[in-house]
Amino acid sequence: MEVQVVGAAIVRAGRVLAARRSPANRHGGGWEFPGGKVEPGESDEDALVRECREELGATVTVDQRLGHVTDGGIALTLYAAQLMAGEPVALVDHDELRWLAPADLDSVDWLPIDRDLLPAVRALLMRAT
Repeated sequence: MEVQVVGAAIVRAGRVLAARRSPANRHGGGWEFPGGKVEPGESDEDALVRECREELGATVTVDQRLGHVTDGGIALTLYAAQLMAGEPVALVDHDELRWLAPADLDSVDWLPIDRDLLPAVRALLMRAT
């Protein structure tokens, strides 16, 4: 059974937030969109708001669904999101955050499942500029 995971493409000033997994975590050193597992009975949107609060100390609102990919063990749905309160910091699971412009998206080592969603994120960023 696949684990249902949600991710947030948080956009600000034409850039998207990327988070690097801490070395001690599974896939340490890989870059991803912030987010996490959807708990039983929880909507994707509620899970994403909760995960961003826990992982980044920030409050987001969830916008449109950007894409859905699976690798056989994880089913990741990525949503566009906007910051509502708080400046994101690497609190849980991550050791670094970066705001990436469209031209910078290939400058980090994305986890494979997140890399599959980069075309949708590039399109989102191009619309935001």
